[in-house]
Amino acid sequence: MADPIRVDIVSDVMCPWCFVGYHQLRLAQQQTGIDADIHWHPFELNPDMASEGENIRDHMKRKYGATEQQSVEARERLKAIGEELGARIVFSEDKRIYNTFALHRMIHWAEQAQLGSALKLALLEAYFSDNKTMNDADAMANVAAGVGLDRDRALEILQGNDYAADVRAKQQFWTSRGVTGVPAMVFDKKHLVVGAQGAANYASILQQLSGAEG
Repeated sequence: MADPIRVDIVSDVMCPWCFVGYHQLRLAQQQTGIDADIHWHPFELNPDMASEGENIRDHMKRKYGATEQQSVEARERLKAIGEELGARIVFSEDKRIYNTFALHRMIHWAEQAQLGSALKLALLEAYFSDNKTMNDADAMANVAAGVGLDRDRALEILQGNDYAADVRAKQQFWTSRGVTGVPAMVFDKKHLVVGAQGAANYASILQQLSGAEG
């Protein structure tokens, strides 16, 4: 059996297209039978966001100039795409956007126990599928405990500043290499693909890199 193809994914927990892109890649793996060795890397879409976050509709209007109708259409499109992928995306009227630096620090810690990917996926589901309050340290510590991490230590990290320098260094690594939007996937340490490109495109990339026939 061929070795898995390494895929580095630069992403943010708040990024819906990162959630979609991961599930497109997962589907591509299923369709091709080619495994991917996924490594997650931190990116903050809103590094200057206040701790209380911002209502998603207000955020879309302020940051992108989106009208109410455009915002509704964008959310409905994402929900439909997610449904096709088996990835439930929920948008409530009070859903908020948050800064995710604390979550990235917790993911960095989880990587030391080989649970970084499990925690990242659990956090994406907590936000997009379960509509969790992502700046609630207790709720996020529960997510960490759900993948087998120590809840008390997770809470300590979320409420402190451990691993801040490590996460900043990772962020700088990727931005210095030109990553300004997410998801950004690097296949086999050589091929950069930005945006959620669809299962068919990911399948084609995996096949080309593995030498498999389409």
